[in-house]
Amino acid sequence: MTEANHYHTLKVNQNASQAEIKQAYRRLAKMFHPDSSQETDNHEEIIRINAAYEVLGDIQNRQSYDRQLQLRSQSSQTVTVQQTPHKRRQTGKDVDELVEEWLRLVYQPVNRIIKRILSSLKAQINKLAADPFDDDLLAAFQEYLDDCRSEFKQAQTKFRSLPNPPSLARTAAHIYYCLNQINDGLDELQYFALNYDDSYLHAGQEMFRIAKQLHREAQESVN
Repeated sequence: MTEANHYHTLKVNQNASQAEIKQAYRRLAKMFHPDSSQETDNHEEIIRINAAYEVLGDIQNRQSYDRQLQLRSQSSQTVTVQQTPHKRRQTGKDVDELVEEWLRLVYQPVNRIIKRILSSLKAQINKLAADPFDDDLLAAFQEYLDDCRSEFKQAQTKFRSLPNPPSLARTAAHIYYCLNQINDGLDELQYFALNYDDSYLHAGQEMFRIAKQLHREAQESVN
């Protein structure tokens, strides 16, 4: 099966500027969005589009991906000239190694961080519930949020460190959206810590709940 090409997915030339890539992404995301009133609503396609933009929208990720494409092209040309079964198997092996590398260097460490952040909120809320206006409890909650933010940044950096293989586009998309929900949830919880407004606390908890669901879907897509 031929691997998806992120440039083809976004329908842009490989020499396209970052602005052109962003414009193409926005156009396609709107076209295939589930809330679109058009007949182009396609959940699978929006996952591929988001995965493509996650790579091409970041300059460093794009440069790394371009190098992969170049190596893939050179490998393909070698197979075409020599037509040897050994070379064909080697190409498949290289693809498998890229998958294993991404799972080991990106997915597994990011997965561990996400688990720690998502599983820790309930205990922190229970502690704070004793007296949300207690200065010591609130200070401890603020320290917890700072720790989560630090871990989140580590996960975000790790996630962006290596482009995901096309075969794991669904997994990468779920992680991408999960991290977005965690980031927004931490923002809401931070607002609560500043002004004691329960609506921010509830919003943060709901965003963490959505993040947990996305995290489960990411894990299921790997297993």
